Formats: sequence, structure tokens, C-alpha cells
Amino acid sequence: MDDVASKIIDILKKHMKEPRDDISLQTALTDLKIESLDLAMIVFDIEDTFGIEIPYNANEEAADFKTVGSVVERVKALMDGSGTAAAAKA
Repeated sequence: MDDVASKIIDILKKHMKEPRDDISLQTALTDLKIESLDLAMIVFDIEDTFGIEIPYNANEEAADFKTVGSVVERVKALMDGSGTAAAAKA
């Protein structure tokens, strides 16, 4: 697991009511029982940690953010600039 994935998993654990040690890239976000307010805090933490802005459209993001791995991939795309077109649409 790379540094980006490790940091995102640490952020998720920090905001979970019942942190787990078995989180992997394949873990479904729905399995983590994260409440909507916690999700907002997670997004803010990820943005601060990686110096990015995550455009959030609840209808689109629900489809994109199904697993921890999908969050990691989206963050990496935003970090390397390939996610900036999506940011401009939001």
C-alpha cells in the first residue's frame, strides 16, 4: 500500500466511531459506517493533507466513491492534475 492510501486510511480511522484495523483498498465505504457529518470532516482532512480541492456533487460522488481504493484513485488524479477538469465543472 502506498503513502497516499495509508494516509487516507488513517484519516478514515480518525473519524470512525468504531475504528477498524482491517481496512483495505477493497473495503466498501458503506461497511465503515461513516455518518454524513463525519464524511464532510474526512473530505476536509483529505483536502488539507494533500493540498487539493475535492469537488463534491452527492449524485456523482456516490457512484465514484464506493471503496477506499476509489477514494485513493480520485485523490491521486486530483494531485497529478488529471482531476482538475472535474474540479472546474463543480
